[in-house]
Amino acid sequence: MRNVWHPERNEIEVLSVMSALSDPIRVGLVRVLADGHERGWGELRAPVAKSTLSHHLSVLRDAGVTRTRKEGTRCFVELRRDDLDARFPGLLAALLLAADATDIGAGVGLAHDTSATPPTGRCAPTGSPRTR
Repeated sequence: MRNVWHPERNEIEVLSVMSALSDPIRVGLVRVLADGHERGWGELRAPVAKSTLSHHLSVLRDAGVTRTRKEGTRCFVELRRDDLDARFPGLLAALLLAADATDIGAGVGLAHDTSATPPTGRCAPTGSPRTR
C-alpha cells in the first residue's frame, strides 16, 4: 500500500473545504460517500470524463474532505466525516441536508446505480499540492 498525502486534521482549512464543495460533482461525490463506506474509484460514476472525475477526487482529497488509500493499482476513497465534524461542527450535515433538498450532484452515483453515469479512471497524482 502506498501512502497518499492528506492534510492532518488540524491543517484542514474552512476556505479550502468550502472551495472544494463549490462544485456540484464534488458535492455529489460527498453525498455518495456520506454513507460511511470506503469506495473503490471504479465504483463511482459521474457525468464527466474520467480525467475530470479524477481531478474532482484530488480536489476533495487535497482539501481534507476525503481520504484516499492506494492498494497496488487500485484506489479507495472515504469521506473524512469525523475530521470535518471535529474541525467544523455542523458544516457537513448542513451541506448534505441542502444538497439532498435541492438534488445537487444527483448525476453522481455508484456503478450498480442505474441513474449514474459511466466509470471513473485511475488514481490522481499523490503528491502534496504544494510540491506538484
